[in-house]
Amino acid sequence: MAIRRGLLSEHFEGVAVKRLAAVDANPDSSNQHEVTGSEPLLRILGSEDRKFPRGGTDHRFPATYIWLGGEQEAMSEEGFLSWYDSRRNQPKRSAEWRLYYQSNAVTELMKPGDVLFLARKPDGHVLFIVTPDESTIRNQLIWLFGLDDQIGMKFESHEIGDGNDAELDFAARYILDELGIELEEKEADKLDRLIEKFGLKFPTTIVFSGLARSSLPEVNARDDPDEALLLWMEREEQLFRRLERRIVAERIAQGFTLDDGADVDGFIAFSLSVQNRRKARAGAALENHIAAVLEANKIRFAHGVETENRNRPDFLFPGQLEYRDAAFPTSHLTMLGSKSTVKDRWRQVLSEAVRIEQKHLLTLEPGVSENQTDEMRTKLLQLVVPRKLHQTYRPAQQAWLMDVSRFLGLVAARQ
Repeated sequence: MAIRRGLLSEHFEGVAVKRLAAVDANPDSSNQHEVTGSEPLLRILGSEDRKFPRGGTDHRFPATYIWLGGEQEAMSEEGFLSWYDSRRNQPKRSAEWRLYYQSNAVTELMKPGDVLFLARKPDGHVLFIVTPDESTIRNQLIWLFGLDDQIGMKFESHEIGDGNDAELDFAARYILDELGIELEEKEADKLDRLIEKFGLKFPTTIVFSGLARSSLPEVNARDDPDEALLLWMEREEQLFRRLERRIVAERIAQGFTLDDGADVDGFIAFSLSVQNRRKARAGAALENHIAAVLEANKIRFAHGVETENRNRPDFLFPGQLEYRDAAFPTSHLTMLGSKSTVKDRWRQVLSEAVRIEQKHLLTLEPGVSENQTDEMRTKLLQLVVPRKLHQTYRPAQQAWLMDVSRFLGLVAARQ
């Protein structure tokens, strides 16, 4: 194994999932923001009352409320969850467990039909995650936690641990990042040695991408281009996050103060710059590594050249001269877009090379929703996904997806 990784059980003990009914999600129907408990949920949250008794100690579960997916931007809020047997003092009656959630910006967004994930961490902290049904993030969480894709109105649970665990590969790390979970690297010392020459300054993405590839000399893009692309991206992400941690820590240590008090605007601007840098570098890194895969497989291509109307597709095959030559057969032309995440931005590639009717788009996003892939098909856009990520998609989608090796074969045949 070229990269040492952790396990899902290091971050979660168990998870429960259900589709929200009106009585769960609607304040007008719900009894004080209540979700009815069940045996599966009991296995995850335990049989101890966790509430805030009058005049006593707060035993509630600390919780992070998270909204992901849909048109609304992702958001999270810290709070608590109460969990107890409402018939605890009625020994002649069977237990009736109730889960009470707080009113906040996240719970105000949820509606009947949305999907609720309750994920308990080893320290007892609970993630209260709400996603729209049939969304990409919903599919990703189902895959991450090993849950049944058919979600019902009652809780189903899944305990994570002995004999029931998963390695935190590229796809898992991608999804955990969406949840705001930063992983401690298993190879921290090795990574620090690789980046120490940069001090507290980011090198260009070209330099970082080259370092990532050189640090994995056993990876061969001719033998397995799908694996190579994922391993190179994963290593660059590790290196980037280690260097970012150093740089951000140094900036925070300097403080955000002005003569008249805290520099709130400065802090917000710095935080946004960190997020924007992550997104921009991920996209640039993917293009760098795709180019390296193409070169290793001796594929002729042009990177970022203009076609028409100032459009610049990420990769054009075999090149710009052939594309501009009206006598060159269109059947021998290929275009590949590159997006680390597709979200709703995949439509941008549709107008980037008018001569090429069937477009191709390579992404590293796991479990893209069927709604989106169905629309891609109607728009004659073929999604290219590294083979290992195919498992995060539904069976019907997997039959349609193209992996990197197959795409290379297609382009090579046309050249």
